[in-house]
Amino acid sequence: MVKEPASPVKDKNYDLIHALQMSLEHIWRLETYIADADARGDSELATWFRKVQENNRKAGEQGKQLLMARLQRENG
Repeated sequence: MVKEPASPVKDKNYDLIHALQMSLEHIWRLETYIADADARGDSELATWFRKVQENNRKAGEQGKQLLMARLQRENG
């Protein structure tokens, strides 16, 4: 397994920000997958993609709330 190089960014919120960004990107990317599955008539797969998308949406909202709370604590 190849290990990713250490991030040059040493911000204590970096991992949270990156995970949040990935959740939001997955929400957007899954739109294409859902449309593709719907176009093929594969409702089972489209439904599963929608569930995955909803999980990412929930994680994204939780991440935004967590980041906001941390930034507010840091900035008094």
